[in-house]
Order: sequence, then structure tokens, then C-alpha cells
Amino acid sequence: MTVFSWPVRVYVEDTDFGGVVYYANYLRFCERARTEWLRAKGWSQAALADERGLIFSVVSAQVNYRRPARLDDELVVTCEPRVDGRASLRFAQRILRGEELLADADVRVACLVAGTLRPTRLPDFVVAEVA
Repeated sequence: MTVFSWPVRVYVEDTDFGGVVYYANYLRFCERARTEWLRAKGWSQAALADERGLIFSVVSAQVNYRRPARLDDELVVTCEPRVDGRASLRFAQRILRGEELLADADVRVACLVAGTLRPTRLPDFVVAEVA
């Protein structure tokens, strides 16, 4: 499995009064990278919901904050998905400024039936891509 990377620039809206990225926004950056990983594989979240009745929902997230990101920083957010049971994926994610590790996260995402929000098996095409 190749590590997927997505560039992010830090804007004013991402920071606190001191120009440092607000802690919750690291999760937003990780969400964008996971969404773009899915899109790079040829699937959009909207199409999966509309055509297959599937959505993905974060069920747990652990973030380790190592160094602060600041206004105007150019970051790279990575994700490495792996199957975690029959109905979920686990993403190892990193947020980097150049080679410097700013944060790392472990995010578990469940596959759900859109109409009921009940867990369902990961589709074979997702498992094949991740395995």
C-alpha cells in the first residue's frame, strides 16, 4: 500500500489569535486527506451514498500533537488505510511541514448504511484497494 499525501495550506481561519493552528483543525486536515484518498481511488463520498447507500463515519480518533503549525505553513497530510474488521477502516495519518512531524493520528472509520446508520460490511472494491 502506497502512502497517500494531500497538501494543505494553513489559512487565518485555521488558527487561533496567536497564528497557531487550533487543535481541532488537525482533524479537519486529516478528514480532507481521507476524502481525497477516496476520490483518488475513483469514489466520491456523495456517489457512494447516492449509488450504493453507504457512508463512512469516524468512530474514534487519537491525535498526538508534536509541534505547532502556523499561519501560511505548507503542510502535507498523509494517510495509510487498512481494513480493521468487517465494517471499518483504520487510517494512520501524519501531518508534516517538510520533513518535520507536527501531528500523527489514528482514525477508525465505520462503513454504515446511509438510511439506517447501521454498520455494514466494507464493499469488496474498498477491501481490494486497501488489502
